[in-house]
Amino acid sequence: MEVSDVRRRIRAAIESARLRAAKRRSRSDEASRAYDVFLEAVAVPAFHTVVSALTGEGHRFKVITPGRAVRMSPERSSEDFIELALDTDREAPGVVILSSRGRGRRAVTTERVLCPGPEIAALTDEHVVSALLEELLPFIER
Repeated sequence: MEVSDVRRRIRAAIESARLRAAKRRSRSDEASRAYDVFLEAVAVPAFHTVVSALTGEGHRFKVITPGRAVRMSPERSSEDFIELALDTDREAPGVVILSSRGRGRRAVTTERVLCPGPEIAALTDEHVVSALLEELLPFIER
């Protein structure tokens, strides 16, 4: 194999990587804009609604908004939480729901994609509440 052929292939690979990176940045920017609107208009109010309902049932939780995420945690433990955030590290950025709770000495952590990038703008409070109820079961069954 000739050096010139290898160099040509390397230049093509570099150009392909640049194009992929530009497309990924574009998708991340688009998802980020949609997520900011979703966070303020849908996610934070839905978390507050769920926490209010839980308080009425005798389960004390609090809502905090660290950075560009919304998190609810039991008042008795700040290490246990359910968090909704935008994950742009994936190939297709998306809204993820992360849950962490202690089980004795170990922590059980789960993470799942609630919605991939293009559909973020279509998320409703019903989607958020349904996801929260699924993640809440281990917290309230104790």
